[in-house]
Amino acid sequence: MEFKDYYKIMGVARDATQDEIKRAYRQLARKYHPDVSKDPAAEARFKELGEANAVLKDIEKRAAYDRLGANWQAGQDFRPPPDWNAGFEFSGDGGNGKGAEDFSDFFESLYGRGFAGTSRGQREFHARGEDRHAQVMIDLADAYSGATRIITLRTPEVDANGRVTMRSHQLNVTIPRGVRAGQHIRLAGQGAPGIGQGKAGDLYLEVAFNPHAHFRVEQRDVFLDLPLAPWEAALGATVSVPIPNAMVDLKIPPNSKSGSKLRLKGKGIPGNTPGDFYVVLQVVLPTADSDADRAFYASMAEQFKSFKPWSSLGA
Repeated sequence: MEFKDYYKIMGVARDATQDEIKRAYRQLARKYHPDVSKDPAAEARFKELGEANAVLKDIEKRAAYDRLGANWQAGQDFRPPPDWNAGFEFSGDGGNGKGAEDFSDFFESLYGRGFAGTSRGQREFHARGEDRHAQVMIDLADAYSGATRIITLRTPEVDANGRVTMRSHQLNVTIPRGVRAGQHIRLAGQGAPGIGQGKAGDLYLEVAFNPHAHFRVEQRDVFLDLPLAPWEAALGATVSVPIPNAMVDLKIPPNSKSGSKLRLKGKGIPGNTPGDFYVVLQVVLPTADSDADRAFYASMAEQFKSFKPWSSLGA
């Protein structure tokens, strides 16, 4: 999808106040309203203005958009990083935004989940404070053993000059053993304050895992690619393999093939039904950097001259 520069569309600076954004939208909306403008592109321009205004007038959406940085240019190919909204606290139920389908793919990719459908209106009718939501990044090892972590969250606010700023605050959070990516940790009473004597809302932390150099996760199952020397795969071996909370000795059966999976039952993320840990074998060839190395490979070619794995392709 293409990146959209909402500030450029609205004709305002990135540090514009909320009042300046409001004035700019009113002026441009009058200019490009399809019932008024004779510009053939007025309808498309009016829709684009509505999308930009929907983001910049909302301090939470605007602050989230600003986190993407100012280095993107309009029209550039864009994919939001998976952790782009980590540690960002926002209101609402985290569900799909009503009417988000009316906007561009760029808008929907950012705000279709998480930042759309905020529920500020309930403050006018209910004494209980709003629930708040944030995504937090944890290490995979924390899901294995549980942990207590200090997490920093950032909340957008409007300062005395009408500009959006970020307020940081820290929470001491208990990470339960066995938590999965996508699950929520509920912190009762840590949401927005109530009105009058009303109770505060709750804070829901959606868990995501920090990227790991070796492990990848699917639900409760964990995968590791294990490099093997050819002789280890051919003859069998016992190798030490890391799992997120320990080291285990793994027996490699003789004549193992690259891509084969060995399962360690119940060694995935803990739970009532724990996940499994899969070791994916990857045979790695040593390089032939010397005459002796090349001579050794030549002797292998002679020893296994009938071994032609490409012949199965029918060439």
